[in-house]
Amino acid sequence: MVAAPSLNNMLKHQMIALFLLSSIFISYLYATKETLPPSVDWFESGMGLFGGLALFLAGLDQLTEGLKMAAGDALKNILQKLTTNRVMGVITGTLVTGLLNSSSVTTVLVIGFVTVEIMTLQQSVAVIMGANIGSTVTAQLLAFNITKFALLPVAIGFFMTFTSKQDKIRYYGMMLMGIGMVFFGMGVMSEAMAPMRTYEPFIDFLEQMKNPILGILAGAAFTGIVQSSAATVGISIALASEGLLSLPAGIALALGANIGTCVTALLASLGKPVEAVRTSIVHVLFNVIGVLIWLPFIAYLSDIAVAISPVAEGLEGMEKMAYEVPRQIANGNTFFNIANVFLFILITPLFAKAATKLVPEKVEKKEVMITPKYLNEDALAMPSTAFDNVRFESARSIELIKDMVSILQIASKERYNPPMDKLQTLYQNVRILENANLLYLGKIRQLELTERDSLVHQNLMSTNTMLEGIAYTLQTEIREIVKKAVEIDYKPSQTTQDYIRQVVNTTLHALALTEKGLKEHDYASFEEILEMKKPYKELLNKFMQRKSERLAEARESYLDVVKIETTLVNTFYHIYHLNRLLAKQWIKEQKLLEEEKL
Repeated sequence: MVAAPSLNNMLKHQMIALFLLSSIFISYLYATKETLPPSVDWFESGMGLFGGLALFLAGLDQLTEGLKMAAGDALKNILQKLTTNRVMGVITGTLVTGLLNSSSVTTVLVIGFVTVEIMTLQQSVAVIMGANIGSTVTAQLLAFNITKFALLPVAIGFFMTFTSKQDKIRYYGMMLMGIGMVFFGMGVMSEAMAPMRTYEPFIDFLEQMKNPILGILAGAAFTGIVQSSAATVGISIALASEGLLSLPAGIALALGANIGTCVTALLASLGKPVEAVRTSIVHVLFNVIGVLIWLPFIAYLSDIAVAISPVAEGLEGMEKMAYEVPRQIANGNTFFNIANVFLFILITPLFAKAATKLVPEKVEKKEVMITPKYLNEDALAMPSTAFDNVRFESARSIELIKDMVSILQIASKERYNPPMDKLQTLYQNVRILENANLLYLGKIRQLELTERDSLVHQNLMSTNTMLEGIAYTLQTEIREIVKKAVEIDYKPSQTTQDYIRQVVNTTLHALALTEKGLKEHDYASFEEILEMKKPYKELLNKFMQRKSERLAEARESYLDVVKIETTLVNTFYHIYHLNRLLAKQWIKEQKLLEEEKL
């Protein structure tokens, strides 16, 4: 069973913004209650507008969360693997964003891929272009006036979500309920605006939105505050459906929303790696330049929107406007974003170069202690992406462990005491990454997780505690063995050296396979770790048999040598054994994945 639905950070910010806006509105009503005309119930209208918007945003979040849980991994894989060229990047970005109803989630995924070098900055430009087209799908859906049927999917979705024992059905129920809430919220907002048809000051205010600059600024500001371009376009369509908003004003607000949505990306990149900031800058450049190019041609964009939209035969005046303008706004918004892609798709490298120029590499001070590199808080919007971040961070721990083994090997070969300070620093770095990963996993645990997600969560916890245990073993037990060998001037025979070298290399190979399996989701690597057991055991038995035979005729001084050699070999085999146990857990996760696909 999945956990109860929870608000994500984006929705929390949106609800806080709505609370502040509604508080300001109520304060204004109280301060001006003597001067406001009695023909409009301002409190009821304000309550309807902000309450409807809250339902709209909550519905969008519910729809997105349901889709992420039902098909998030598949969409992430599509985004990761199908961005081989610019055209495919645009198509993929459009598809993923259109399905998720959120360009913010797509941007978070792209930032994560660029940060871990799965995707180049140049590839990300095309995906972001596609995300802008995909974000207009919501507006196209909203332009259908089906608010009177909105409670039907809410009821069906509620029943599916809270009565079914199957996760997939629950997720589809969340999606249905979300769609219903979106349209119901639109209906509430539209109804709340109906009395404003006769209030001249409000009509005059909306008329000012025909001024492109004012309309764009208003759209950008509102979108920046509520962090949702869909909300801005949704309100525009709600106003238009009551005959209150003209087409040029609606398009200006929609263009402003394209700029305002960049605020989310910029806020998300604060304090993040250079790659994340550059990806956000690409988003800003593309949207702002696109709006500036179209600014003098909004009248032409309005004409195009009219030409490609259906006409209401037999209707006149405000009724005609209420029927036609919502679809015209949606079509104008879609055309604007598609046209921008055609304008800029051939110069995507220039956007990447501009972002690199504007955000140069940081000159990092050489620090002894490590800091997490991939644990992006914004990736928590998609559990599978957040898990990938922990995988990459865990792979860094394996690299540190390899460095520890290398130091011990050199010390043993050159016959000097292993440097305690270097080993201690490397061990502390492993601990830092372990603690950071576990804290991050704690945040992931607060999300809604599938059965497979829960297993991945457990595996990553085990992986990190195991890696810390290996580092501790190297820093204490193995170091003491090497130190003891130096003290007694230990000089193994060539045959013994070969055995020990094979044992150490086999364990290092197992660690390398674990690293590959984590970073690349390569379950074949985990299978190989399991297959190593038999030849490793044979190698160990041959070594022990040799030591056993030598012990029969050895002098007392040889006992120290035997202890050093057998302890060293057994400890490295124990490290392999830990890797093997972990590999079995990851293979279990793979089997669960295969069952889900059936």
